[in-house]
Amino acid sequence: MDGLFYLLENITMKSLYIITGSSKGIGLALLKSLAKDANNFIVGIARSESKEQHENVRNLSLDLGNFDLLRQSFDQIFPEGAFENLVLINNAGWIGQIDHLGNLKAKSIRDIFNINTIAPAMLMNEFISRYTESSGNKTIINISSGAARKAVDGWSGYSSSKAALNMISEVAQEEADLDNTGIKVFAVAPGVVDTEMQSNIRSAPESGFSKLEKFKGLKSENALSSATEAAEKILYLVKNRDQFKGVLQDVREF
Repeated sequence: MDGLFYLLENITMKSLYIITGSSKGIGLALLKSLAKDANNFIVGIARSESKEQHENVRNLSLDLGNFDLLRQSFDQIFPEGAFENLVLINNAGWIGQIDHLGNLKAKSIRDIFNINTIAPAMLMNEFISRYTESSGNKTIINISSGAARKAVDGWSGYSSSKAALNMISEVAQEEADLDNTGIKVFAVAPGVVDTEMQSNIRSAPESGFSKLEKFKGLKSENALSSATEAAEKILYLVKNRDQFKGVLQDVREF
């Protein structure tokens, strides 16, 4: 928890990026790419301790499901500064227990909404509260899923928690437009990416997930995109945000 002992300071770098789930997968790829530019200040949040150490990166070891600790950490997550660009990327996500309703553990149902929906909503709320008056470009990227828009057996928690994230994103954009804050909000489906989540999907019980063989085939046929490719698309969206119309986006379409 060393990262939580940073003092609140005024950062002088041009761009601020706040990334959850920054220790692996897409989040790690985003952090590595952004850290190459000394003008960027990155706050990386992950449950597991990050091995990436850079002068312009603040790593926070934090369980997003611990809401009391999350609230206590807001000063470390949201630094002050006259940033030209302020970006929140809610990347952390969890597939949860894959099985049919009736077989799910109550804790699994609770935890998947905590990670995929409630924690991102809390971070969005604080980002908007703290940075609305900033003159910089303010962008929120919520990493969603194509599963948010279709019914997938075994994924009741994942699909519905991501669908809720989509709606929060759309409402946030509606409010930003009404309040004239200049904030741009996107819910982005990153495609099928070769991450730890895919490994978890392939280990699901076939009785609780009818599409198991399809997802095993995606891996064996090298049909998965890399975390680096997904990160590049997300950063392209951030840097060209005014060219994109609509909140719901899919990297496979640009």
